[in-house]
Amino acid sequence: MTTEFRLAAGAAPTRVGPVADFEGFFARESATLFRRLWLVTRDREEAEDVVQEAFIVVLERWDRVRSMDDPVGYLYRVAFNAWRKRAGRVARARERLRLEVAPASDDALAGAEARTVIGSALEALTPRQRAALVLTELVGMSSEEAASALKVRAVTVRVLASQGRAAMRARIGGPDA
Repeated sequence: MTTEFRLAAGAAPTRVGPVADFEGFFARESATLFRRLWLVTRDREEAEDVVQEAFIVVLERWDRVRSMDDPVGYLYRVAFNAWRKRAGRVARARERLRLEVAPASDDALAGAEARTVIGSALEALTPRQRAALVLTELVGMSSEEAASALKVRAVTVRVLASQGRAAMRARIGGPDA
C-alpha cells in the first residue's frame, strides 16, 4: 500500500493517504522542506536551490518513490545529501581559492529571522549541529533516520544534537545554562 507521511512542525510523520501525484506531493512538502533547510543553511537562496535539487531527483524517480513506504523520508535524505555535497564543494573551493566568505544577503526574511534569539542561537551552531537538531527536533526523525540522511552514525547524530542543545542553552539561557 502506498502512503504519504505528513510532517507538522515538531511532530513525527503521520500517514495521510496514498501519494497520487508528484504535483500534490510537491505542494504538500516543498514549503516545509524549505523552512527546515533554511534553518540549517541560514541562507534563503541555498535552501531554495537544495529544495529544487531534491525535488528534481524525486521527480526523476517518481515511479519508484510514490510507491515507497516513506516518500517524505526519501525526500529529506535526498535534500540533506544534496546540502552536504554542496557544502563540501564550497569548502573545497574556498580552500583552493582561500577566499573570505561573503556576508549573508540582505534578504528581509533572513534578516528578520537572524535577529530572533533562536535564529541567532541556531546560527552560532556548526552546520552539522544545526542539521542534527533540525532533523531530530523539528522533523521528528529518530537518530538512526537522521544518521541515514546525514551519512553518519546514529551516535554521531545524538552527540551533535546534544552539543547543539547545550550551545543553544548557553547562548539563550534555560535549564542547566
